[in-house]
Amino acid sequence: MGQAKLLLPIAGEAVLRLTVRNIIGTGARPVVVVMGSERSALMAALAGLPFQAAVNDNPAEGQASSIRVGVSALPSETEATLIVLGDQPFVPPQVIPALIAALAEPGKAIAAPRYRDGRGNPVLFARRTFPELGAIAGDQGARSVVERDPTRVTFVDFDFAMPDDLDTPADYDRLRSRSHTR
Repeated sequence: MGQAKLLLPIAGEAVLRLTVRNIIGTGARPVVVVMGSERSALMAALAGLPFQAAVNDNPAEGQASSIRVGVSALPSETEATLIVLGDQPFVPPQVIPALIAALAEPGKAIAAPRYRDGRGNPVLFARRTFPELGAIAGDQGARSVVERDPTRVTFVDFDFAMPDDLDTPADYDRLRSRSHTR
């Protein structure tokens, strides 16, 4: 995008603020936001929201570095962690509660959404996966943890398209127009 995409405004709010407000609205706690070099501006964009900041000093190492930082910032009593993309502000409100309910299935350690157009985010990981999340590398996020043992994954099917994320100017235009229909 050539700029800090999480700070781009949609309907008068930064993309990241919309995303974090969406998560808070589900009741999920604590909300840990992993930040890199734009942390001052991101903190300002999130002012007044209940969240904990975690700093990723090596964001160039890829998504995995942010996941490792976020997992290490969780309180010791945390039973599961939901990995949410900061640039995906319009995850439908029923997704996160459905993932939380699905993780209660015996023997399952991961709950992932499956949309009309395929698997997506956010993904919920039980505590027993935290060591694996802490060992991932690269820019594939936690995909390797999900794919390592399919028997421990429960998929939750949703009859709508995967929520849009923000990677290009066209994505930004689409998200802005979508905000007007909300």
